[in-house]
Amino acid sequence: MQVGLYFGSFNPIHHGHLIIANYIRQYTDLEQVWFVISPQNPFKNNQTLLNEYHRLHLVKLALEGENDLKAVDIEFRLPKPSYTIHTLAYLEEKYPNHRFCIIMGSDSYQNLDKWKNAEALMARYSVYVYLRPGYPLRLDLPVKTTSLEAPLLEISSTRIRDMLKEGRSIRYLVPDSVMEEMESNRYYK
Repeated sequence: MQVGLYFGSFNPIHHGHLIIANYIRQYTDLEQVWFVISPQNPFKNNQTLLNEYHRLHLVKLALEGENDLKAVDIEFRLPKPSYTIHTLAYLEEKYPNHRFCIIMGSDSYQNLDKWKNAEALMARYSVYVYLRPGYPLRLDLPVKTTSLEAPLLEISSTRIRDMLKEGRSIRYLVPDSVMEEMESNRYYK
Protein backbone atom coordinates (compact mmCIF):
# COMPACT_ATOMS: atom_id res chain seq x y z
CA MET A 1 0.00 0.00 0.00
CA GLN A 2 1.23 3.47 -0.86
CA VAL A 3 0.79 5.80 2.10
CA GLY A 4 1.42 9.53 2.33
CA LEU A 5 2.42 10.75 5.78
CA TYR A 6 1.08 14.19 6.60
CA PHE A 7 3.05 15.26 9.67
CA GLY A 8 1.91 18.08 11.90
CA SER A 9 0.99 19.36 15.30
CA PHE A 10 -2.63 19.81 14.15
CA ASN A 11 -3.05 22.28 17.00
CA PRO A 12 -5.97 22.22 16.12
CA ILE A 13 -6.84 20.49 12.86
CA HIS A 14 -8.87 22.68 10.47
CA HIS A 15 -10.49 22.56 7.06
CA GLY A 16 -7.27 23.68 5.35
CA HIS A 17 -5.52 20.50 6.54
CA LEU A 18 -8.42 18.34 5.41
CA ILE A 19 -8.64 19.92 1.95
CA ILE A 20 -4.92 19.39 1.33
CA ALA A 21 -4.97 15.76 2.48
CA ASN A 22 -8.07 14.94 0.45
CA TYR A 23 -6.71 16.65 -2.67
CA ILE A 24 -3.38 14.82 -2.46
CA ARG A 25 -5.17 11.52 -1.95
CA GLN A 26 -7.43 12.17 -4.96
CA TYR A 27 -4.78 13.45 -7.39
CA THR A 28 -1.81 11.15 -6.72
CA ASP A 29 -1.08 7.44 -6.63
CA LEU A 30 -1.38 7.37 -2.83
CA GLU A 31 -3.91 4.91 -1.48
CA GLN A 32 -4.13 6.50 1.96
CA VAL A 33 -3.03 9.65 3.75
CA TRP A 34 -2.12 9.26 7.40
CA PHE A 35 -2.22 12.29 9.68
CA VAL A 36 0.83 11.82 11.93
CA ILE A 37 0.19 13.87 15.04
CA SER A 38 3.54 15.10 16.35
CA PRO A 39 3.68 15.29 20.14
CA GLN A 40 6.66 17.66 19.99
CA ASN A 41 7.96 19.29 16.82
CA PRO A 42 11.64 20.22 17.18
CA PHE A 43 11.02 23.43 15.19
CA LYS A 44 8.01 24.74 17.14
CA ASN A 45 7.32 26.37 20.48
CA ASN A 46 5.33 23.98 22.68
CA GLN A 47 3.78 26.56 25.05
CA THR A 48 0.46 26.67 23.18
CA LEU A 49 0.42 22.95 22.34
CA LEU A 50 -2.70 21.09 23.43
CA ASN A 51 -2.04 17.64 24.91
CA GLU A 52 -1.24 15.18 22.10
CA TYR A 53 -4.10 12.82 23.03
CA HIS A 54 -6.60 15.68 22.80
CA ARG A 55 -5.18 16.66 19.39
CA LEU A 56 -5.34 13.03 18.23
CA HIS A 57 -8.98 12.86 19.33
CA LEU A 58 -9.79 16.07 17.41
CA VAL A 59 -8.16 14.68 14.25
CA LYS A 60 -10.11 11.43 14.62
CA LEU A 61 -13.33 13.44 14.98
CA ALA A 62 -12.48 15.42 11.84
CA LEU A 63 -11.84 12.21 9.87
CA GLU A 64 -14.93 10.26 10.96
CA GLY A 65 -16.37 8.37 8.02
CA GLU A 66 -13.22 8.66 5.90
CA ASN A 67 -11.66 5.45 4.58
CA ASP A 68 -8.55 6.85 2.90
CA LEU A 69 -7.59 9.41 5.55
CA LYS A 70 -6.66 8.31 9.05
CA ALA A 71 -5.12 9.62 12.26
CA VAL A 72 -2.09 7.82 13.71
CA ASP A 73 -0.33 8.16 17.04
CA ILE A 74 2.94 6.51 15.93
CA GLU A 75 5.12 9.30 17.30
CA PHE A 76 3.56 9.08 20.76
CA ARG A 77 5.62 5.92 21.36
CA LEU A 78 8.88 7.34 20.02
CA PRO A 79 11.45 9.55 21.79
CA LYS A 80 10.71 13.27 21.87
CA PRO A 81 11.23 15.51 20.03
CA SER A 82 9.86 13.74 16.98
CA TYR A 83 12.19 13.30 14.02
CA THR A 84 10.73 12.19 10.69
CA ILE A 85 13.61 9.82 9.92
CA HIS A 86 12.97 7.89 13.17
CA THR A 87 9.24 7.72 12.51
CA LEU A 88 9.79 6.39 9.00
CA ALA A 89 12.22 3.71 10.24
CA TYR A 90 9.65 2.62 12.85
CA LEU A 91 6.83 2.53 10.28
CA GLU A 92 8.88 0.51 7.79
CA GLU A 93 9.57 -2.08 10.45
CA LYS A 94 5.95 -2.22 11.58
CA TYR A 95 4.42 -2.17 8.07
CA PRO A 96 6.91 -3.92 5.75
CA ASN A 97 4.40 -4.14 2.87
CA HIS A 98 3.71 -0.40 2.80
CA ARG A 99 5.58 2.25 0.84
CA PHE A 100 5.76 5.56 2.68
CA CYS A 101 6.31 9.08 1.42
CA ILE A 102 6.13 12.51 3.02
CA ILE A 103 3.53 15.23 2.42
CA MET A 104 4.50 18.83 3.18
CA GLY A 105 4.00 22.42 2.15
CA SER A 106 6.60 24.25 0.10
CA ASP A 107 7.30 26.39 3.19
CA SER A 108 8.54 23.33 5.12
CA TYR A 109 10.23 21.96 2.00
CA GLN A 110 12.49 25.04 2.00
CA ASN A 111 14.21 23.64 5.11
CA LEU A 112 14.20 19.92 4.30
CA ASP A 113 18.00 19.84 4.04
CA LYS A 114 18.21 21.02 7.68
CA TRP A 115 16.18 18.10 9.06
CA LYS A 116 17.81 15.36 11.10
CA ASN A 117 19.55 12.85 8.79
CA ALA A 118 18.36 14.91 5.80
CA GLU A 119 20.61 13.13 3.29
CA ALA A 120 19.23 9.69 4.19
CA LEU A 121 15.68 11.04 4.27
CA MET A 122 15.97 12.60 0.81
CA ALA A 123 17.69 9.53 -0.67
CA ARG A 124 15.09 7.02 0.57
CA TYR A 125 11.72 8.77 0.47
CA SER A 126 9.75 10.72 -2.08
CA VAL A 127 8.02 13.95 -1.10
CA TYR A 128 4.67 15.31 -2.21
CA VAL A 129 4.79 19.09 -1.90
CA TYR A 130 1.74 21.34 -1.98
CA LEU A 131 2.74 24.80 -3.13
CA ARG A 132 2.23 27.75 -0.80
CA PRO A 133 2.31 31.37 -1.97
CA GLY A 134 5.70 32.99 -1.41
CA TYR A 135 7.51 29.66 -1.12
CA PRO A 136 8.63 28.48 -4.54
CA LEU A 137 9.72 24.89 -4.91
CA ARG A 138 13.44 24.45 -4.34
CA LEU A 139 14.99 22.67 -7.27
CA ASP A 140 18.40 22.01 -5.69
CA LEU A 141 17.40 19.24 -3.30
CA PRO A 142 18.33 15.64 -4.22
CA VAL A 143 14.92 14.17 -3.53
CA LYS A 144 12.16 12.70 -5.71
CA THR A 145 9.51 15.40 -5.53
CA THR A 146 5.97 15.68 -6.82
CA SER A 147 4.54 19.19 -6.58
CA LEU A 148 0.83 19.88 -6.48
CA GLU A 149 -1.27 23.01 -6.56
CA ALA A 150 -3.79 21.93 -3.96
CA PRO A 151 -6.55 24.38 -3.06
CA LEU A 152 -5.36 26.45 -0.11
CA LEU A 153 -7.37 28.31 2.49
CA GLU A 154 -5.86 31.10 4.51
CA ILE A 155 -6.60 29.40 7.80
CA SER A 156 -4.03 28.86 10.50
CA SER A 157 -4.15 26.92 13.73
CA THR A 158 -2.57 29.94 15.45
CA ARG A 159 -5.43 32.19 14.32
CA ILE A 160 -8.01 29.62 15.45
CA ARG A 161 -6.38 29.44 18.92
CA ASP A 162 -6.37 33.25 19.12
CA MET A 163 -10.04 33.42 18.13
CA LEU A 164 -10.95 30.89 20.82
CA LYS A 165 -9.03 32.90 23.45
CA GLU A 166 -10.91 36.02 22.32
CA GLY A 167 -14.25 34.23 22.61
CA ARG A 168 -14.91 34.45 18.86
CA SER A 169 -16.65 31.81 16.77
CA ILE A 170 -14.51 29.37 14.77
CA ARG A 171 -17.50 28.00 12.92
CA TYR A 172 -16.70 27.04 9.30
CA LEU A 173 -12.95 27.00 10.04
CA VAL A 174 -13.01 23.52 11.58
CA PRO A 175 -15.45 20.61 11.28
CA ASP A 176 -18.49 21.03 13.52
CA SER A 177 -17.56 17.98 15.61
CA VAL A 178 -14.11 19.48 16.28
CA MET A 179 -15.60 22.86 17.18
CA GLU A 180 -18.10 21.30 19.58
CA GLU A 181 -15.39 19.22 21.29
CA MET A 182 -13.09 22.22 21.70
CA GLU A 183 -15.88 24.44 23.01
CA SER A 184 -17.23 21.87 25.46
CA ASN A 185 -13.72 21.25 26.86
CA ARG A 186 -12.69 24.93 26.72
CA TYR A 187 -9.56 24.08 24.73
CA TYR A 188 -7.22 27.02 24.06
CA LYS A 189 -9.12 29.37 26.38
